[in-house]
Amino acid sequence: MAASAISAIFVMAQDNQSGYFVEDYTYRFLMNPALGNSRNFVAMPALGNVNAELAGNLSLTDVIYNVNGRTTTFLNPGVSASELMGNLNDMNKTGVNMRLNILSGGFKAWGGYNTINISARADVNVHLPKSIFSFLKEGISNQTYDIAGVKANAIGYGEISLGHSRDITPEIRVGANLKFLVGIGSVDANLEKAELALNRDCWDITSNATVHTSLKGMRYEMDRNKHTGHEYVSGLDGDFSAPNGFGVAVDLGATYAPKALRDWEFSLALLDLGFISWSEDLLASTNGDKHFRSDDFSFNADGDAPNSFSDEWKRMRNNLTALYELESDGNVGSRTQALHATVNVGASYTLPVYRKVKFGLLNTTRIAGDYSWTDFRLSANIAPCKMLSAGVNGSIGTFGGGFGWLVNLHCPGFNLFLAQDNSFAKIAKQGVPLKSNASASVGINFLF
Repeated sequence: MAASAISAIFVMAQDNQSGYFVEDYTYRFLMNPALGNSRNFVAMPALGNVNAELAGNLSLTDVIYNVNGRTTTFLNPGVSASELMGNLNDMNKTGVNMRLNILSGGFKAWGGYNTINISARADVNVHLPKSIFSFLKEGISNQTYDIAGVKANAIGYGEISLGHSRDITPEIRVGANLKFLVGIGSVDANLEKAELALNRDCWDITSNATVHTSLKGMRYEMDRNKHTGHEYVSGLDGDFSAPNGFGVAVDLGATYAPKALRDWEFSLALLDLGFISWSEDLLASTNGDKHFRSDDFSFNADGDAPNSFSDEWKRMRNNLTALYELESDGNVGSRTQALHATVNVGASYTLPVYRKVKFGLLNTTRIAGDYSWTDFRLSANIAPCKMLSAGVNGSIGTFGGGFGWLVNLHCPGFNLFLAQDNSFAKIAKQGVPLKSNASASVGINFLF
C-alpha cells in the first residue's frame, strides 16, 4: 500500500523558481503575472516548458533497497526493521505541483504585455506516518498499532489562462492572469483514526476515515468480510470520462522599483486563487468512529500451518481496506474544492558597479492546509549579453536544502533554456532520482 502510493508520485513538475530573477526567462509570468517579457514569443507545442520534479522528505532509497545484488522493497526480509525505521521521518511527506504547457504565447499590445497559456495541471500530496511502515514491516511484534495520519489529496484539471501586465506608474507594474478551469478528477482521502489492538485470536479496531472521489463514470467496488458480514469499499470500477467539473481562478502580481532605491526591486504574487465545482462526488467513510472486532485474521503458532503468523500477516497487509471497512454513501452530488494557492515574495538588488549582475531572494509558500510548504531561495543572476542569461541559487525550506541553476539562450527568433531547481547526480535504473528533492527543466520557444 505505502510503496504503491510512493511510486505513483515519483515524477512531477512545477514552475521553475530558478528563473524568477533571470532576465528574459520566458515563463516568469507563471510565477508573477506582472513580470512581462521584452520580446514576443510562441512556444513549441508541448515543448515550450517541460518540467520534472521530485519534492518531499522521503527518498527512493528509503523504501527501495539492494539486497544481494537485487533491487527490492523495504518489505524484503533482507532489509532490517531498524534500518528502515532509521531512514524515515515521523511524518513522511511528498507533493507535486505539475504543469504541462500545451500551447503558450506572449505579445506586446494594448499598453502592456499579454500572455495566452493552455496547460494540463495536477496537484498531488501524500502523507505517510512512520507508524504505517512499522506496521507493514515488523509483523506481529506489538500488541497495539496506531497508524492514523495517512492522507492523500490529488486534483487534475485543464487550464486556459489569459494574462495582461502593464506599468501604472514609473515605479509600479501590475499584472493578472484570468483562468478558466476544466476539472478532470479529484481524490481526497483522510485516515484520521486507525487503532488496532491484538487480542488472543482477533483484532479490536477503531477507525475513522473518509474518501471523496470525483471521477466521472466511476463507482466504488464492494467486497464482504466473510466473518463480520460487513460490506466495505475495496476499490474503484467503471468507465472513466471527463470533464467532471468547471471552475475559475486568478493570479495577481505586482512589482515595485522605488526611485529612492535605484538598485532595488520588490515583487509580490498571489497565484491560483480559485475553485473547481465537481458535478459528481463519491463518498466512502466510516460514518464517524467505527469500533469492531475482526477474527478474519486468526493465527497459529505452528509455522507450517496455513494460517501461521507469517502467512496471516502477509494476507492482512494485502487486505488493509478490509480492516478499515469504509462504507459507500454513493454519489452525494456536487462538491466545490478550492485550489491550493501559492504566494511568491521577492526582492532583487542590481549590482551598481556591474549592472548585468542581479542578486535575488525569493520566498515561495504553498497555502494548502495540511499540505502547506515554504521555500527560501537566494540567487545570483547574470545577463552578460543580449543572447544569454543565467542564474545559480541555493534554497532551504520545508523539505530541506538544495542547489539550483538556469541557463537561458535567447538568440534572435529562438529561445532554449535548461534548469534545475534542485540538482541531482544519481538516478535509479528506471530513471528516477535517488534524492528526495530533484528536478530538471527544458523549454524551446520562438521569439519575434
